[in-house]
Amino acid sequence: MSDTLTPAATVNARISPRGGLDILSRDEVARLADASVGGQRDLLRRCALAVLTSGSDSDDPRAAAQRFADFDIEVHQQDRGIKIELRNAPAEAFVDGEIIRGIAENLFAVVRDIVYNANEVAEGGRIDLESGPGMTEAVFEILRNARVMKSYMEPSLVVCWGGHSIGRDEYLYTKRVGYELGLRGLDICTGCGPGAMKGPMKGATIAHAKQRHWKPRYIGITEPGIIAAESPNPIVNHLVIMPDIEKRLEAFVRLGHGIIVFPGGVGTAEEIFYMLGLLLHPDNQSLPFPLILTGPRESAAYFEQIDQFLKLALGEEARKRYQIIIDDPVAVAMAMRQGLRKVREHRLDEKDAFFFNWSLHIPFEFQQPFAPTHRAMAGLNLHREQPLHLLAADLRRAFSGIVAGNVKEEGLREVEKHGPFRISGDKDIMAALDSLLRAFVEQRRMKIAGDYVPCYQVID
Repeated sequence: MSDTLTPAATVNARISPRGGLDILSRDEVARLADASVGGQRDLLRRCALAVLTSGSDSDDPRAAAQRFADFDIEVHQQDRGIKIELRNAPAEAFVDGEIIRGIAENLFAVVRDIVYNANEVAEGGRIDLESGPGMTEAVFEILRNARVMKSYMEPSLVVCWGGHSIGRDEYLYTKRVGYELGLRGLDICTGCGPGAMKGPMKGATIAHAKQRHWKPRYIGITEPGIIAAESPNPIVNHLVIMPDIEKRLEAFVRLGHGIIVFPGGVGTAEEIFYMLGLLLHPDNQSLPFPLILTGPRESAAYFEQIDQFLKLALGEEARKRYQIIIDDPVAVAMAMRQGLRKVREHRLDEKDAFFFNWSLHIPFEFQQPFAPTHRAMAGLNLHREQPLHLLAADLRRAFSGIVAGNVKEEGLREVEKHGPFRISGDKDIMAALDSLLRAFVEQRRMKIAGDYVPCYQVID
C-alpha cells in the first residue's frame, strides 16, 4: 500500500522554543505570530512538516503533505515569548507524548529562518539583493542569526556533498569517511538529507564519542524548495534554511573549509560545477580550498565518467583543482586535514576570518536566483566561446533545473504542464551530458523509489 493510503497517526501539541527563540522582544514575537497566519504560512507549514517527518525515505515533495493533509502549525504570542502549536502532527516525531528534542530544535530553526529571511532579508530594506556584496551580506546575516559561525574555532568544518539516492556500499563508505574525519576532530556540514548527507554525520558521531569531542557540529543547510524532498536526517544538530539554492550553495563555501564529494546525481553535479566555476575564476586561482571526490571501489567507474565530463567541458585547468581518491577513507581524511592546514595559513596571511570565507570571490552570475522555467532552461549558454567560469555557471543552472524537475514542487508542476525541459549547447558537451544523465538514471541516482521519468531532453 502506498504512503498516501496508509492511515497516519497524529498528535496535537504545544511546545516552547529553546536557543534563539527563547528570549524575544514583543515586536519579534508579534512578527513571528503574524508570519504563521500570513503570507509565510504555507511555506512554514511545508518546511515544518518536513522536519516532523525526519528520516523519511521518500523524495516526493508532495507525499508528506498528502499523508498529513490536516497538519497545521501556528505561532502564538505570549509575553514570555511564543508557543508553537502543532495540530495533527506526525506521531513519529513524539515519544510518550513528548516531541523528540532534536526534531523540536530543528522545528524552531524552521520558524527562526523563515521569519528572519522574510522580515529581515527579503523585506527589511537593509540588504541590497541586487548586488553581489549584498547577496553575500544576506548569507552572512542568515548564518549569524542561526548562530552556526564560531569565531574561536580553527578551520575544521568539512562540507560533504553527495546524493540522497545512493547504493548500500556507497552509503557505508560515506560512514567510514565520516568516522575518519571525526577521529581527526573535524566537524561535518551537509545538505541535511539522507544518503550521502547522513552517512558522514553518522560515522563521525562514533569517532567524536571516542575522542570525547562533546560539542560536535553536524550542520545541515537546506532551502524551502528541497527540504520537503530531503527531510533533515536525525543527526543534524544545527539546521539552517536559506532562501534559495544559490544562497544555500554560497553558505556551504563561505562557512566550510574544505569539500568532499561522494557519489550522487544531478544535485551533486550541480554542486561540483558551482565549486569548480568559482575556483576557475581568475580572482580565486591562488585560493586554497581542498576539493576531494571519493567513493568505494564500486563507484570507480562513476568518478571516471564525472572526471571525463569535467575535463571535456572545463578543460585540464579544472582538473587541477580537485583530486579523486577511491576506496581509501584514511587517505581522504589525511588529505583533507592537510588541505585545512593550508587554508589556515592562507587565512592568517590574508587576515581573513576562520568562520566565514570573505576572500572567496563569487561572481554575481553565481548568486542570482535561477528560476527553472522552460524558457530559462532553453536559453542557457552551454557553449565554449565564453570564460570557463561562466560556462560552469550555466552548466550548474542546467543541473539545478533538472533537480527542480525531479523533486521540487514548482519544477514538477512546470514539467507536468509543459513537458520536459529542453537543453542545448555545443554538440560534444551535449553528447557527454546526455551520456552522464543516462548513467544517473540507470544507476538509480535520480529517485529513491519508483520508476524515473526524465524531466529533461538534451538537444545536440
